[in-house]
Amino acid sequence: MIPSIYAPSEPFTLGLLGGGQLAKMTAAAAYRLGLRVAVIEHGANSPAGMMTKLEFANGWNDAADLDGFIGASDVITLENEFIDPDILEAIAERRLVFPTPLTMRKVQDKLTQKQVMREAGIITAEFAAIDTKDDLVAFGAAHGYPFVVKTRKYGYDGYGNATVRRDTEIDMVWRRFMGGEDPKPIMAESFITFTKELAVMVARNRRGELAVYPCVQTIQQGHICVTVLAPAPIEDELQERARAMAVQCVEAVDGVGMFGVEMFLTTDDRIVYNEIAPRPHNSGHYTIEACHTSQYENHIRAVANLPLGSAEMRVPAAAMINLLGERGGNGVPDSVLDMLRVKGVTLHLYGKKECRKGRKMGHLTAVGDTVDEAFARANEALDGFIW
Repeated sequence: MIPSIYAPSEPFTLGLLGGGQLAKMTAAAAYRLGLRVAVIEHGANSPAGMMTKLEFANGWNDAADLDGFIGASDVITLENEFIDPDILEAIAERRLVFPTPLTMRKVQDKLTQKQVMREAGIITAEFAAIDTKDDLVAFGAAHGYPFVVKTRKYGYDGYGNATVRRDTEIDMVWRRFMGGEDPKPIMAESFITFTKELAVMVARNRRGELAVYPCVQTIQQGHICVTVLAPAPIEDELQERARAMAVQCVEAVDGVGMFGVEMFLTTDDRIVYNEIAPRPHNSGHYTIEACHTSQYENHIRAVANLPLGSAEMRVPAAAMINLLGERGGNGVPDSVLDMLRVKGVTLHLYGKKECRKGRKMGHLTAVGDTVDEAFARANEALDGFIW
């Protein structure tokens, strides 16, 4: 039986596995809908944990905290894909959890993820499992250089990735991933020459209803997304192809919740699948200010099996810029005054206690009549931000 979140005997509680910035913004959307939020994380006072009395700070590997968290929650979702599916299956014996453990088994291992997408007829790079150094040599011989080596699990923001530019780099890359005390399974992918990196957010509820957001362009530096332009400055036909591929990807993994699908636009206008994130995503931050329903609210609607809200933009254009740490130390910026003076700009700070170089500490979103205008406003605001 599907519970109703608006006619429960007790206030409906959304359980969040993880307490980072994505959980914080999901929690904010949940409170607007009149829900309670429970958060479990490894450590107290996480960005989302600070927002609720139902904080379980010993993490999901602690049996007592996990039991309390499950007991406090009506429906459970996650903010990252790094939780062992075995834990999700244990949770699913007592509570509805989305994405489901089966979906997570299809996406958590990037090799399995690519196999699932290829079997669904989705265009991907060439890829292969890598078990020996000779496998790397063979992949380079078959698919050319450069190619990319990735850890199959737990990689994000470029962590766990390496580009092999020539055969003389194979020994170094092999030692990096497999030469230590804790080697991790790896895979190889052929290098895609692209003109733009694209992303589409897709919400899907338990009835299979969909909300598909505009295709956006993401701009990376050092494998970290620093800028999102919405909508992507590409032709309408490419927009629709990207959105159709994103829907196909989510349906291939029987996804429920919010999913971020990343793609490459090649020099000959092919769209090639890159990766899927089974959760709200960095490339969807802009939806809070720019769309009728944010990715965070639609994530909640999807896992609670509510009707989905409109994913259409309510402004002509938007730009999002990540605020990355530039130093170590306190997580509070030195000044935001000049940033707050810029018209059409909204600031989000995540409340992280410690700043590290390259760490995502917040973001800003600017809206405008054109992508160029929004991007210019975002950069003006960024110039006024001081760590």
